[in-house]
Amino acid sequence: MLGRLMTAMLTPFRLSGEVDYGEAARLAEHLIEIGNDGVVVCGTTGESPALEDEEKLRLFEVVKKTLGSRGTVIAGTGTYNTHHSVKLTREAARCGVDGILAVVPYYNKPTQDGMLRHFGAIAESTELPIVVYNIPGRTNANMLPATLLTLQDRYPNIAGVKDSTSDITQMTAILRDRREDFMFYSGDDHMFLPTLAIGGNGLIGVASHLCAPQYKQMMEAYDSGDVARAARIHRELAPLFSALFATTSPIPVKWAMAELGWHVGTCRSPLGMMPEDLKPRLGGLLDAYRPAKAAAV
Repeated sequence: MLGRLMTAMLTPFRLSGEVDYGEAARLAEHLIEIGNDGVVVCGTTGESPALEDEEKLRLFEVVKKTLGSRGTVIAGTGTYNTHHSVKLTREAARCGVDGILAVVPYYNKPTQDGMLRHFGAIAESTELPIVVYNIPGRTNANMLPATLLTLQDRYPNIAGVKDSTSDITQMTAILRDRREDFMFYSGDDHMFLPTLAIGGNGLIGVASHLCAPQYKQMMEAYDSGDVARAARIHRELAPLFSALFATTSPIPVKWAMAELGWHVGTCRSPLGMMPEDLKPRLGGLLDAYRPAKAAAV
């Protein structure tokens, strides 16, 4: 329903520091054109903690109006404040988005019971499908499989999970007992193929700003039974994964897209600038992703 390959889209800023909504629309169109089924707007890669609510809502509206039925738009509305998350979810729904991404609350370290209450409140506030985002490395709180499975049983619109645990045992426990229509997305680019191998559905990625065509080929190869080809594509993309996450994301991907001609600016404070010693490493990989040079794997 929401798509199998989606990009957590970065947020372009002008030199003045204001959101560049025109460039956001142009980038969203490009991401669909290169093979993504949809985009997540104002996720972590979109620097959601550094955006004002008014900026988020306008981004939701602009990107959805731009894409129409050509691609799904998932709105990042989850915060560490339940009331705020519910309010932003309701307002995002009025912008016409196709679904919601809600992260496990960060910083305040909720209990599993607290997570049930938090996500239950969000689910009851909307009819839109909700993708739970579990990323313990950033939130310092891990949603256990039993908690996620309880949520899917209680709320039909808890439609999937973006799993960034890289924990195959935990991922397998969810996949074993999920609903048939419950979508399981890898939230880590390097885990996309392993996720498919254990029965997952797709990816909400960062590298897909660049390599969505190769991802489509990898997914199609795996689906058709050509595991060797899928594995080869994964291996060839591994240096890109490594470089894009050599420092805090989205700093490298934003720098890379700027190098490729996108007017995305730099990350807002408190994120820092691209480390000088990482520029040659990532820059040396970018020729393959320039439009005139991009080629099938």
